[in-house]
Amino acid sequence: MVKQSIFGRISTLAKANINAMLDKAEDPQKMLDQMVRDYTNNIAEAEAAVAQTIGNLRMIEDDYREDQDASRSWGQKALAASQKADDFRTKGDTASADKFDNLAKVAIERQMDFERQAKSAEPTIASQREIVERLKTGLDQMKVKRQQLVAKRDELTARAKSAHAQSAVADAVKSIDLLDPTSEVSRFEEKVRREEARVRGQQEIAASSLDAQFESLEDLGEKTEVEARLAALKAGGAGQAALTSGDGDAEESLTLDYAAEGTAEETGTARG
Repeated sequence: MVKQSIFGRISTLAKANINAMLDKAEDPQKMLDQMVRDYTNNIAEAEAAVAQTIGNLRMIEDDYREDQDASRSWGQKALAASQKADDFRTKGDTASADKFDNLAKVAIERQMDFERQAKSAEPTIASQREIVERLKTGLDQMKVKRQQLVAKRDELTARAKSAHAQSAVADAVKSIDLLDPTSEVSRFEEKVRREEARVRGQQEIAASSLDAQFESLEDLGEKTEVEARLAALKAGGAGQAALTSGDGDAEESLTLDYAAEGTAEETGTARG
């Protein structure tokens, strides 16, 4: 009963369509883990069952060979007793001949018993050999299925990790999207632009202040020269002479102009 149960599970698991089962599973990862555990446990049980079945088969085969050997041995004894009986009968010793003939009959009966035992064991041996081969085949198929399950599980695990990594990268890229005004990068860029604008404003203010300082210096220089000349006029002396000599032609020109204006006024009065 136990053997049949093990054989049934081996047959079921060996024929299992892994892909179809995964398609129907809500959580393929968990299902694969469970299936790997189930296959591992069932393979261990199947190996024990196969080992036990093979052990039983070998015992039956040993008994079968012993029965065959015993049958041959008793056959040889029957032949020897029969030949001995013939020898005694040839010599005229009927009593001894009958005795050995009886021994030959006993040997033949023993031979026939062992033949029957050996013959009765043959169907059992054939059946056990078939079961062992089916168990071995199923066990090999289960091991192949388990390898497929492990490979499939590792593949799905790797794909899941890859998908998770890609999702994380996509989320990271999305969070730093330069076109997104709410992103940290955009805000940092705006802050940098404002700082650059502030620096340019300070530079312009500094430049205009410098121009104003140079203009004030020029005005100050001109005022200084005027003050110096005025002081020279008031002080007289060499400074005044220099100013007077330097402006003699101008003074004469002013006198002539004044005279000309007076003449023109008189002429106009006369015409009137």
